[in-house]
Amino acid sequence: MVKVTVCIPTYNRANLLPYAVNSVLAQTYADFELIICDDGSTDNTPQIVGQWNDSRIRYIKQPVNGGRSRNMRSGFEAARGTYFIKFDDDDALSAEFLEKTVAVLDADSSIDFVCTNHWIINQNHERVESATIENSRKWGKDKLQRGVIPNLMRETFLNQSLQVGSTLFRRACLQEVDFMSPQADGCEDFDLLVRLAIAGKQGYFLPEFLMEYRFHGGQTSLKQNLHFLSAKVFCISSYKFPDEELEKLRLQKLAGTQRALGLRLIEKGDAVEGRKLLLQSTQVLGKGRKLMLGLLLSYLPIYLRKFALQVFRQLRPKDYTEQVRETSG
Repeated sequence: MVKVTVCIPTYNRANLLPYAVNSVLAQTYADFELIICDDGSTDNTPQIVGQWNDSRIRYIKQPVNGGRSRNMRSGFEAARGTYFIKFDDDDALSAEFLEKTVAVLDADSSIDFVCTNHWIINQNHERVESATIENSRKWGKDKLQRGVIPNLMRETFLNQSLQVGSTLFRRACLQEVDFMSPQADGCEDFDLLVRLAIAGKQGYFLPEFLMEYRFHGGQTSLKQNLHFLSAKVFCISSYKFPDEELEKLRLQKLAGTQRALGLRLIEKGDAVEGRKLLLQSTQVLGKGRKLMLGLLLSYLPIYLRKFALQVFRQLRPKDYTEQVRETSG
């Protein structure tokens, strides 16, 4: 039996897929299989995959585009490895990722998964040190020490410090929680880690930069953002924490996500549903400037709403993610 299954879900990324695949083939640890699961790509992805002559590669091509979570699940269900990692088709593993993470799981059977830190890279495959440092600080990775992660529920749900793409799992623990949920599509990585924590699994942090996460040109569309926020509302609504303080924080996070979704729905033109979510969020968050502004915008003609929101975004200082995207190309 193969030791590790590496899964790369892909869709119309034939230009970026080789970088991801070659990073797996260049691993210093060789006992793996690589499953490329293609969500019905319409570009030349099949021809690109056909260029690799390596018996460790398996290619699963979906007949139609069925969504990220279903595509990822197809790769998981085909996996034969004791250990499992899934990462995106525009990212990459550092050469020693498998060697170092496998060693942790081999050494301690009580560890269910091991997560590493990661580099930020741009569209030109260049590591951006300033953005990497800022990203590590933003998500609290700079505060995590090597070893078993304390209070995993808080770390996954509140800090969101961990990333599925830089994590090697025991496949058995993923089977126990049913891996990816289709209802969480767009927010499935966050959901998986939180559900593992709720299930009492144990994570280990390896503070080495052993994965590359790409920021590339282009902004998230309104449709994508609505999809993500809707999925996140679904996920947060489904959790129940035994810790009273954490449960209170869950309700606050749910209300904040509902407010963000409400504002985006108002921007889309669905003012009635948007106002409903904004008012619902006030039960936990109370009234504030952002809420009042959103309600005001909801009564304006849609072209004025979009113009006002565009102006607000231009005035807002750009963070490191936008700076990396703007320098890519």
